[in-house]
Amino acid sequence: MAGTPIRALPQPSLESPALPPDGYEWHRALAPDELPEGRVKTVSIGRRSLALTHFRGGYGALDNRCPHQGGPLGEGSIEKGWLRCPWHGYDYSPCNGTPPPGFSDAPASYPTEVRADGVYVALPPDEERPRTVSDVMVETMVNWGVSHVFGMVGHSNLGLADAFRAAEERGDLRFVGIRHEGAASFAASAYGKLTGGLAACFGIAGPGSTNLLTGLYDAKVDRAPVLALSGQVPSKVIGRGAFQDVDLNAAFAAVARTSHCVLGESDHAELVNLACKTALLERDVTHLVFPDEVQNRPAGDAKAGGPTGRVPDRSIAPPAGALAAAVARVSSARRPLFIVGNGARHHMGPVVALAEHLGVPVATTFKAKGQISDHHPLGCGVLGRSGTPIASWFMNECDLVVAFGASFSNHTGIAAYKPIVQVDFDPMALGRFHAVEVPVLGDVGVAAAMMAEALPGRPACVDQRPEVAERWAIWREEKRRRRQDDFGRGVNSAAVFDAMSTLVPEDAVLCVDVGNNAYSFGRYFEVSGRQDVLMSGYLGSIGFAFPAAMGAWAAVGDRRRGSDAPARPVVSISGDGGFGQYAMEITTAVKYGMNITHVLLNNGELGKISKEQRAGEWSVWQTGLHNPDFAAFAQLCGAAGYRVSTADQLAGAIGNALAHPGPALVEVIADPLLV
Repeated sequence: MAGTPIRALPQPSLESPALPPDGYEWHRALAPDELPEGRVKTVSIGRRSLALTHFRGGYGALDNRCPHQGGPLGEGSIEKGWLRCPWHGYDYSPCNGTPPPGFSDAPASYPTEVRADGVYVALPPDEERPRTVSDVMVETMVNWGVSHVFGMVGHSNLGLADAFRAAEERGDLRFVGIRHEGAASFAASAYGKLTGGLAACFGIAGPGSTNLLTGLYDAKVDRAPVLALSGQVPSKVIGRGAFQDVDLNAAFAAVARTSHCVLGESDHAELVNLACKTALLERDVTHLVFPDEVQNRPAGDAKAGGPTGRVPDRSIAPPAGALAAAVARVSSARRPLFIVGNGARHHMGPVVALAEHLGVPVATTFKAKGQISDHHPLGCGVLGRSGTPIASWFMNECDLVVAFGASFSNHTGIAAYKPIVQVDFDPMALGRFHAVEVPVLGDVGVAAAMMAEALPGRPACVDQRPEVAERWAIWREEKRRRRQDDFGRGVNSAAVFDAMSTLVPEDAVLCVDVGNNAYSFGRYFEVSGRQDVLMSGYLGSIGFAFPAAMGAWAAVGDRRRGSDAPARPVVSISGDGGFGQYAMEITTAVKYGMNITHVLLNNGELGKISKEQRAGEWSVWQTGLHNPDFAAFAQLCGAAGYRVSTADQLAGAIGNALAHPGPALVEVIADPLLV
């Protein structure tokens, strides 16, 4: 048919189609005079998309998909009496869809009727939506605890997207449509870091999926479970250079513990079972690829999967010999120091109880900030480059380090020359960078409780509570002096985080970006012990904070999440460089009513890089930023926005932002040198 000269075609049939034999319903499709003579228009009625035509005084209603390759007939035109498909030039009668002589393919057409209030179309009743492969797989995800999916709907993932829509209508999950897929993967990563549970991120073939990679690497290196889901081009054109054809299994090979393409004959529930179990138990990223045609494949009554009978109790006790060696070493130390890492996040009760029994100070890695209160008699803040002089003092003075769930990053500052007892659930983490005196394999909480029970009645260590109090007094006086610094370039970081320490709720989740804002937060902000702190730890990716806050909100702030627990406030912190990476996600927060307070330290530059250039005696180059008024930008997006240029404005602005019942941004004009 394509290429047939228009002048050679006979005139099309103008006969109106008959009424559907199995029943029909009339639907108003057009207002009077809405469609001019000789024109075509796309009209949606329910799930049906129709091409409405007005030709020679009559109206036609055709299925909007050209039977050749699905071209949108409603975007075509009427030429020499024929409705021409805009993609390949196939021709059909605008009244009933009949093709020219010699051809049999035709779109479905429906009767029309002109009434006083418009043009009506007779359509058969909507068929019940069939259960598809995508439905089975989404139901299985829900059974594994997936309650939130962050992503973007597009042309190669529409079948899976419709399964998410149906699940959301049932109340099984919440879909959060983001502005950039990188934000989706960061949000899912933060959800996993905070809860240990699964959220999913979702993109189309090609760039939509490759945009997920940075956030997925963040999850991988910080041991957060995430399920990544990719649409894909149809199977018949994979590998043939089709539009957005990317080998996604290869692209995700380094970041995903498992990556599988969903085939028509796959055991679909089992693929999801494997992906979810691997992500949760290995604390890693898993990935599923959904070719376009498989997503809508009928699934009938195929059963969904779930975790029952597949997930063991992982509260593993340490071997008796290792436990005895650890107890003996702790019992003989005079000045031990406990260091807790992110691996102790959900096990702090037994660790703190053991420290209290012995009078041992407890420092945290930066990723573990918040796991013990800075007001606890034994809490001494963060150890390392982002830390306090309290923690570093006890590191220098101790005669034994007991590390619980810590990864020994080079930023943490654990002295390798000290005798070390290391407790971790992962055998590969034990002695990862250097040998330790006593490696203990086991669940952190179980091991700490068993150590407390096995300790002799009178251990040798001294009670270090008075020294902890003394060191805090010295540091707080130093912080007070730093808060007074003002050189007319903006507000200093000590003042910002002092105000936040006072005002941020005791049960808040705090999401921190990278850069000077992160170092200052680690050093100056005093945690309550009930707050959770999330960051891009090992990857150190700029832009993490605000998308992570969306993930944290999904976990603990979304009142639709199905939890009986009260919603917790979410606060994120970044510099101007970090916020600029995903600034438009503030519109996502507005769309979903996310109660997020973002504190933005605007110093007009990539301050951490400027600092490194100065320290290395380089010229400061290409770190300056051209910024908008971020507070006004937030307001334009529908959020609350406050601007702070002096320290005395901090309390009012931060307090108002925290009280605002939706997203709010506090822009602090910050001194780039007072960090």
